[in-house]
Amino acid sequence: MKQGKMADHLQSSKMRKLKSSLQQKFQCVFEGVARAGNPTLLNQIYTELYITKGGTEGVNEEHEVRQIETTSGRQAESETTIKCEDIFEISLQEPGNMRNRLPIRTVLTKGVAGIGKTVLTQKFCLDWAEGRANQNIHLLFPFTFRELNVLRDKQFSLIGLVHHFFSGLNEIRSFEHIQVVFIFDGLDECRLSLDFDQTKALTDITESTSLDVLLVNLLRGTLLPYAQIWITTRPAAANQILARYITVVTEVRGFTDEQKQQYFRRRFQDETQAIAIIAHIKASRSLYIMCHIPIFCWIAATVLEHIIKSKSRDLLPQTLTEMYIYFLVVQIKAKSLKYDGKSEVELQWSPTNIEMVESLAKLAFDQLLSGNLIFYESDLVQCGLDVDAVSSYSGVFTQVFREEPGLYQDKVYCFVHLSVQEFLAALHAHHIFANFGVNLLSTVQSSADTTPKKDFYQCAVDLALESQTGHLDLFLRFLLGLSLPTNQKLLKDLLTQTGSRSEVHQKTLNHIKQRLNEGLSTEKSINLFHCLNELKDRSLVDKIQWYVNGLQGLSTTLTPAEWSALAFLLLSMDLDVFDLKIYQASEWVLLRLMPVVKSSKKALLSTCNLSEGCCAPLGSVLSSPSSNLRHLDLSQNPIQDSGMDLLSSGLQSQGCRLETLNLSICNLSWKSGGFLSSVLCSQSPSLKHLDLSNNDLQDSGVEQLSAGLRSAGCRLETLSLSGCLVSEESGWSLASALTTPGSSLKSLDLITIFTSLCSSDFCVHSLDSNTAYRQLHLSDRTVTRVPTDINYPLHRDRFDYWPQVLCCNALSGRCYWEVEWQADWPGEKTRGVDIAVSYRSIGRKGEGGECGFGFNSQSWSLMVCYGFYCFRHNGNESRVGTFTASRKGRVAVYLDYPAGALSFYRVSKEQLIHIHTVNITFTGQLFAGFGVWSGTAVTLK
Repeated sequence: MKQGKMADHLQSSKMRKLKSSLQQKFQCVFEGVARAGNPTLLNQIYTELYITKGGTEGVNEEHEVRQIETTSGRQAESETTIKCEDIFEISLQEPGNMRNRLPIRTVLTKGVAGIGKTVLTQKFCLDWAEGRANQNIHLLFPFTFRELNVLRDKQFSLIGLVHHFFSGLNEIRSFEHIQVVFIFDGLDECRLSLDFDQTKALTDITESTSLDVLLVNLLRGTLLPYAQIWITTRPAAANQILARYITVVTEVRGFTDEQKQQYFRRRFQDETQAIAIIAHIKASRSLYIMCHIPIFCWIAATVLEHIIKSKSRDLLPQTLTEMYIYFLVVQIKAKSLKYDGKSEVELQWSPTNIEMVESLAKLAFDQLLSGNLIFYESDLVQCGLDVDAVSSYSGVFTQVFREEPGLYQDKVYCFVHLSVQEFLAALHAHHIFANFGVNLLSTVQSSADTTPKKDFYQCAVDLALESQTGHLDLFLRFLLGLSLPTNQKLLKDLLTQTGSRSEVHQKTLNHIKQRLNEGLSTEKSINLFHCLNELKDRSLVDKIQWYVNGLQGLSTTLTPAEWSALAFLLLSMDLDVFDLKIYQASEWVLLRLMPVVKSSKKALLSTCNLSEGCCAPLGSVLSSPSSNLRHLDLSQNPIQDSGMDLLSSGLQSQGCRLETLNLSICNLSWKSGGFLSSVLCSQSPSLKHLDLSNNDLQDSGVEQLSAGLRSAGCRLETLSLSGCLVSEESGWSLASALTTPGSSLKSLDLITIFTSLCSSDFCVHSLDSNTAYRQLHLSDRTVTRVPTDINYPLHRDRFDYWPQVLCCNALSGRCYWEVEWQADWPGEKTRGVDIAVSYRSIGRKGEGGECGFGFNSQSWSLMVCYGFYCFRHNGNESRVGTFTASRKGRVAVYLDYPAGALSFYRVSKEQLIHIHTVNITFTGQLFAGFGVWSGTAVTLK
């Protein structure tokens, strides 16, 4: 056989051996008590996960359960979702990337604990081994960092490391002309030192070195540069690898709502049973949210299957605490059946089992307070655990507690999920207090005689609220749930009853409600409502539900606790669109309801008098990996440049997924053009639609924005700059951006009062003397207030009380005119002139508001006062701008009737400075009008 064919035969032979090995290793997963001998086929139980392209920069320090509770189970239509087999697809790279015709080299996949990252890698390997997908790959080598930690002090070459873990491939000495993929699962458990700056270069796959040097060079690409690498990690550890060595970032977000149902239908073959279980989980918001995590779906399935088999459907768990109590009971029963020879009906709480659970609970508590998720034999011994006993029970207790090979050849232990550790930690704290009167949560220990039981739970609430990251949130829910006598009864052989409901329960409820009224952050308040759920108290939420159902009573009379209850309730509704004005158009209310903004797809915040104070929290929402927000309308809020600066920080975040942003009439200047340019130039901008109309960006702001539009990564498709004072000079900058190769811009609205008006749009008004008030003197195009009546003829159109006049010609299309005003200003509170537009149907007779410009639905008026402007419509008045007080000035009015926009500008040295714009759907002919008060005059220019 020729040398080339021999090499191909050798490669094919080794590929078959490797596939056979991986198929045997990954074809089964172990659920329930499977390690006792009931493996489940991975292909039979596997449910597609919700995987998206993209990630967030920095580290999210929030408790992982808090993160998933703000993530909707609904799939965002615009997100790039990925299937397991497509993890190395070239199309995942950024458009415009010069490497987009080359294979993806390194993929980093993030996801919280229990979200399914490990099973995802196993499914990828199994599909390859069974010939289902990715057959272009010749050799696939999956590793876990736990396995590599064991070899930390040993030296290997890359080829030697492969031989160590895949002994059937010893004949392979080179990877030349072979497509190789390396998978490294669990970067967050890595105990190797990955120093990308100081580690020496290595290019020879046969040269031995330490594992950290080997891994750094593999990731750098100096070693085996054409290999492909896939790394999985919890988000907090992702920054161990420098961004420049990662080609694509993906994120596993667990199950969508549809995928949750698919999981339970696959787990329960009986369709009627599956439907009943899905309906039960859906009925409890807290359980349904947690099913976003695949491992919790398994916990729930384990419990519900046991209860249904025992025909005790009236005992179905309603809360998280009940779910985890039943989970523990199921595991103890399984252990009793396997190792103790007990039957299903016999007592499972033997002294040995009680001692084991108490020791595991102590370990969970001690390590939770220390922030440890992985433990060693010394930790077990310190908590009174018999290491040999733990090992002997591992066939069953692996469902609660796992044993793994670890660092320095020691065994490493961990709980199956952080939530299990937190439940057992709460169980320990409760057990110690109930049985011995010791409050482990207090820095000052006291006896049972001097520490009232109510203080124990109040202390736990206060301690959890001190945390900024929410790391005790779930612990607190479990602890309070364990305070209920009904839950204690389920663990009656393990826990001592702590007292009557009236003594403890009501005082705990009162303390939580008192804390809710202290103005806590909304995230902390929402966790307290989860706690109230565990205590089975819905009084606050039910009260707010009544308000919402009637759409009444939502006002400043609500207490902080009630506003938090509203946020909790709205989150349970999975709103697609959040409209602040439905509840109350104020910045304070927005801040209380910010988690609802975060969970919604569209937030309508226009005309809510919001300032820069809301922009930093909104920026945090935009940068959050769990945010669903895709459309944000902030129009007609005076956030100004300072607010835009704060907002741009969130918009530049890699985690930002916002696509539509409306900043029309937000009092922005040229500075905001620079902030937005930085957003468009950021690493992965998501914005597709941007409305900046009627802001004073001027030429300098637009030129800065144009630089962002020319950026290779810019994805903007529509841009509105109407009314932004853009000159012909800036038009050339925009034209340059539009012709940039690869530009995605499809629509540009450049209507401005400089570039788009033709001569017919400049209005020449004629004053209608038949409408003029008797003390208004009309001379050519000037209106002056005089002290005595003028002998005008009687006419039905004349204003008989209000000092006003209308013009003759009706307005349509686009119209522009200027008005020069004069005022003597006898006092600072003196009223000046009104510059208005009105329907012809405005009232004329009497002093009622139906006749005054801006006091009714028929007219819109800008009032010039001493040093400031006010806008009025339908009796609602707001201050919209200031100027240096003087005896005269000029105002420009621009009406775009088809677009429904009315704008006012201050004319200063031939420049227009935006004052105010209002958007209206006009329904009839409009006429210009003026209100001229004592000592004032107006002249049409």
